[in-house]
Amino acid sequence: MNDGPRADTSRRPATLHDVARAAGVSYATASRALNGSDRTVRAENVARVHAAAAQLGYSPHLSAQAIARGSTSTAALVVSDLDDPYFSSIAAGVTEAAEAAGLIVTMAIADRSPDLELQIIRSLRGQRPRAIVLAGSRIAGVDTRAELINELTAYRTAGGRIALISQQDLPFDTLCIDNYGGARRLALALAEQGHRTFALIHGSDIIRSSHERRAGFTDGLREAGLAVDRRHSVEVAFAREGGAAGARTLVAQGVKEIDVVFAVNDMMAIGAMTAFRDAGVTPGTDIGIAGFDDIGPAVDVVPALTTVRIPLREVGRTAMRVALADEAAGIVRIPTEVVLRESTPLRRRNRG
Repeated sequence: MNDGPRADTSRRPATLHDVARAAGVSYATASRALNGSDRTVRAENVARVHAAAAQLGYSPHLSAQAIARGSTSTAALVVSDLDDPYFSSIAAGVTEAAEAAGLIVTMAIADRSPDLELQIIRSLRGQRPRAIVLAGSRIAGVDTRAELINELTAYRTAGGRIALISQQDLPFDTLCIDNYGGARRLALALAEQGHRTFALIHGSDIIRSSHERRAGFTDGLREAGLAVDRRHSVEVAFAREGGAAGARTLVAQGVKEIDVVFAVNDMMAIGAMTAFRDAGVTPGTDIGIAGFDDIGPAVDVVPALTTVRIPLREVGRTAMRVALADEAAGIVRIPTEVVLRESTPLRRRNRG
């Protein structure tokens, strides 16, 4: 009697996931064994996969064979906004790792629109890139989540590879940046410097990275026995222009009693610095400014910007390597580091 896997015509057709499970190998190994990849698969694993496929009645799809064999020489990167140095730094790392693997990167911009993101992924499926890296904060409460999962799953089933730079939200390999922890440590570091009154410039809480950073910062202040006055928490667009608008709102309210303004990304912080200066408030002297990301311009502005460093270029390289790796990576945690610079000098005035 054969105890191996059997085809069951009364149920759905067998999938590559079924074959991998029956053979006791990873999805990636099963795909390469069946589709003739040029990557090495041990002979015993090839035999097990082929035996499982035969007994389950599985036949690989031609498009999967094409992708796995490397007939497509491209990888795709989907970002929210290429004008933002955050994404251009990630793109540089993705491109570097792709070129090392002999691939050319094509890029698409989703403009923080879940609908456009879904349309892009549907289009990319037809182009059959070897891998897709999807970079950008997830948006809470959107209607397209299930459809996006279906599209990415179909692409993966056809032999494609996926990695996300985002929050732990979709069932694919994901690089998760420590937004909450970095913002919390920033708050504690600023409190340690002697700062006592704070303002927040942040995006909508449906943008999960903005929410995580805002929550981490306020929780860090709470640990230090401090808080942000509700009047000084300003919601604006998650962009440079939003930071400028937030600064103008704070100036209209009065900023004399504010030690430090935390903007939840560096571009917003830089926009706030410009708006404060235009209003006659000197950043780093009259008011402290801090951001998050440590993009290139953070050290070029005057004064240099206090921020939370993400190794953005390395994040891009890692994402592409994860997408092309033999085994699933699951969740990859990306640590962050507080960097104190001249925009948040030591507490500048005494309060009795």
